[in-house]
Amino acid sequence: MTEYDHEPIRGLPGDLPAGEEILWQASPDWRTFARSALYTRYVAGYFAILALFGILSGSIFGAVTSVVAGVIVHALLVLFAVQIGRTTVYTITNRRVVLRIGVALNKCINLPLRQIASANLRPQPEGRGDIALTLLGKHNLGYAVLWPHARPMHFARPQPMLRALPDAAHAANILARACAALTPVEIAANAPQAQAALSKPAQGRTQPVPAMANAFHGVPA
Repeated sequence: MTEYDHEPIRGLPGDLPAGEEILWQASPDWRTFARSALYTRYVAGYFAILALFGILSGSIFGAVTSVVAGVIVHALLVLFAVQIGRTTVYTITNRRVVLRIGVALNKCINLPLRQIASANLRPQPEGRGDIALTLLGKHNLGYAVLWPHARPMHFARPQPMLRALPDAAHAANILARACAALTPVEIAANAPQAQAALSKPAQGRTQPVPAMANAFHGVPA
């Protein structure tokens, strides 16, 4: 038995209300997550530099210690990434985005589609990628609550992030169509904020998501 056995539907805190349906669901690819979210390559490089410095300075003990420490830290990060891949479920319905996250303490974060101002896709090799969500208005989601499912360096206004998706472009298109299918009343209510988000210029190496009702576009994620 696991802590998720009580879920009536995988990745969701309860049964779906009438009229709501699941459009897409996936978990992070742990290898991509380790590389892009936990920066395992940079960590390995850091300890490799320490080991090289130890060799050049004539300290074999220091070099060996750096290698051993690097292996341990890398193994812990990989183990964490594996657990993230096993426990995390991202869900898109025709009403909301749900992030079931947490390794030690699990929680579900519900993001109604009408509160999503824009989605920013950062593609990665082999069709994988991340989707960062910009929310309308104020919200109570702290960076620490979301991490590591948060857009890096956005502390003042944390952005939930669907990380290391195996089919990122497909997921982004489904999310765009779901937002475009919102009722006219919901779209009109969010029009000023969505238009402001759409007016921001695209930057960086990103792949634009087709512009829909809630201003999906490509900016650095």
